[in-house]
Amino acid sequence: MLPLLLLAWFLLSGLSLTFAADDDTYHILKGPNITKPGCPSQCGNLTIPYPFGVGSGCGINELFELNCSSSTDHALDPPKALLEGLGTDDFPNNRSFQVLGISDGRVRVSNILWISSCYNRTGELNNTGNDINFNLTGTPYSFSEINKLTVIGCDDFGLLLGTTDSVQGIINSCDSVCSRPEDAIGGSCSGTGCCQTPLIKGQDSYSTTISSANNHSDVLLFNPCGYMFVGEQDFFVFRGASDLSDPNLMQRVQDTVPMALDWWIGNLSCEQAKNDSEIYACNSNSQCIDSDTELGGYRCSCYTGYQGNPYLLPGCIDIDECSDHSLNNCEKICTNTLGSFNCSCPHGQYGDGRKNGKGCNPYKPRFPVIKVALGAVFGFLSIVITATWLYFFIKKRKLLKQREKFFQRNGGILLQQKLSSNEGSAESIIIFTAEELQQATDDYADDRILGRGGCGTVYKGILPDKRIVAIKKSREIDETQTEQFINEVVILTQVHHRNVVKFLGCCLESEVPLLVFEYIPNGTLYEHIQHKSNWLSLENRLWIASEAAGALSYLHSAASTPIIHRDVKSANILLDEYYTAKISDFGASRLIPLDQTKVTTMVIGTFGYLDPEYFRTSQLTEKSDVYSFGVVLVELLTGGMPVNMEMNEDQRNLTTNFINSMRENRLFQILEPRVVREGSFGQLQATAELIERCVQLNREDRPTMKEVAAQIEMLRKNLWTDRSVDEEAVSLGSDDLYSAPISPYDSTQEFTRLQSWSSSTSKV
Repeated sequence: MLPLLLLAWFLLSGLSLTFAADDDTYHILKGPNITKPGCPSQCGNLTIPYPFGVGSGCGINELFELNCSSSTDHALDPPKALLEGLGTDDFPNNRSFQVLGISDGRVRVSNILWISSCYNRTGELNNTGNDINFNLTGTPYSFSEINKLTVIGCDDFGLLLGTTDSVQGIINSCDSVCSRPEDAIGGSCSGTGCCQTPLIKGQDSYSTTISSANNHSDVLLFNPCGYMFVGEQDFFVFRGASDLSDPNLMQRVQDTVPMALDWWIGNLSCEQAKNDSEIYACNSNSQCIDSDTELGGYRCSCYTGYQGNPYLLPGCIDIDECSDHSLNNCEKICTNTLGSFNCSCPHGQYGDGRKNGKGCNPYKPRFPVIKVALGAVFGFLSIVITATWLYFFIKKRKLLKQREKFFQRNGGILLQQKLSSNEGSAESIIIFTAEELQQATDDYADDRILGRGGCGTVYKGILPDKRIVAIKKSREIDETQTEQFINEVVILTQVHHRNVVKFLGCCLESEVPLLVFEYIPNGTLYEHIQHKSNWLSLENRLWIASEAAGALSYLHSAASTPIIHRDVKSANILLDEYYTAKISDFGASRLIPLDQTKVTTMVIGTFGYLDPEYFRTSQLTEKSDVYSFGVVLVELLTGGMPVNMEMNEDQRNLTTNFINSMRENRLFQILEPRVVREGSFGQLQATAELIERCVQLNREDRPTMKEVAAQIEMLRKNLWTDRSVDEEAVSLGSDDLYSAPISPYDSTQEFTRLQSWSSSTSKV
């Protein structure tokens, strides 16, 4: 009842409705610029702030212009502000809305959207009131969500329909029923005697109907009529049974329950409106607020600490909070600033100067406890800082000594000596710190491991410049391993070839030595062979073999000092993103003086690839790499493993099985079917005989890597044509593909031609 009494008092006193929700608007009404110059700011007791205005030309456009009605006796009938031209012709006499209050974004108007349906004893219907069908499309107004559709009665059903493009059909319904007067409980619209349904925010068109299931025949004695209206729910309180039989209920609704409309400027967004200075409505010290509905439009609002009308020049002005004690909480001194204020204390007092803070307090003479305490604290801090500095200084010295010790133990001095004897080598080496590589590998995390070998573990690292590298962390070494490691570094500084993994630098100050290489992303040739990669055609196999052979030929004959790799295998041939072959892992390599062709050394290599004569005599020559490369060629043609303990004893060694197959005229039975399909007789036989020469037990019978590289290149470029392998014979799976020797021509003549071509190439 209290809201109704307050509302009635406002109406009787001739004042416009004012709501608590409008408090955020009053900053518009303060300041010199309330209305457009030359236009009235009041209509009766209602203040009309721009963009609204009284009369033609006083609003931002004609839809914001109000008509102020005149009266001869303003005391009894004060002027009323009327909003006209809205809605459709469905309203009798084209009724207009009386404006009861204007706020920032909302205008409240008199209630004319109501209807009642009354029944007599024969069930005849008598409708009175205004049909609740209203359309605000094309105007800056829409129904506010604080309105509700209310239905009152014991046998009534209300239906809310949407008719805009965004909402079609039934939006909501409201069913109010009861069988006795005492069932209707005052103060509650939960469906017993009274029900309410919300409106959708941004809706600008509604159509509603009210109907009765039994024409009130069961409740006619205490509820002959059903009522429906649209209005703000906070201004209507259901009074229970008395409202069910009140013939003046709709008059009370018209007098006390307003209807709220939301408004926006135009239908453009802030960003769109700002592009046209002639139509953009917001002035200085104000912000533009986009509509939160699908209808578009925007509003203007003063910044915090400013007041005035943002739609009129000069815009919003600063509020002097210091001139009004209610606007600041300063206890002593208030200093106004743009949009705010500062509090301070007079000389001789301390605090933040705020009433709800520390306030202002006078300084009092006291024993200098604080000074003594501060002196003790600073003295203690000085001691702690000095001790900490000494601790880190000593720790740093120990770390430097430890790194120097690691540097010497890891062969740093030996590396310096070797590099000094090879001019230009040191210029290409980057010396990394232990911290750099530790950070690059996430402290050598397990998920960064790329592989493990006999000489250490390889990690994937990301340097500070975002380069991806491979970091080889050697095992803990002893004196016998130090020279081997330094030997790899020296070799790598002298190697510059597109098919050799690029050496970037090293780190010797860590506990174990570290080497940094370019990162090769596509894994090893061994993995691709064993996994039967789809891209591994015969052409690509010969291409990889040609690149690897060229790199080994470079190491043997074109490097500044000849280098024997000593561990040639498919696992040490890496493939980059373009499947270019890269020779890697020089941990076992040896430099061969130019005046020597062989050296005696401890046998190092991988079982299955190891040169038998080197294993027997410990005499290392470049032909040992030729033998190992021949095994790699066997892998490429057969797809098998060099040693497979699961096979029969006479087939465990892949190379031996390959040679036996050639001699027994069953070679094509152990080759990969794809190789047989894609190769010609001549290619496959010449490649097999090249392999046979590479893996001869007597090293003198093996070709050089330069000859091997030239012959593979010739094979790859298909310098001769031959008939293809009989695919029908392959599909039949006969014991041998041929009843005659493999080649229809003399292979000796073919290799003589290859050697002649190779010799002419080398002379060039």
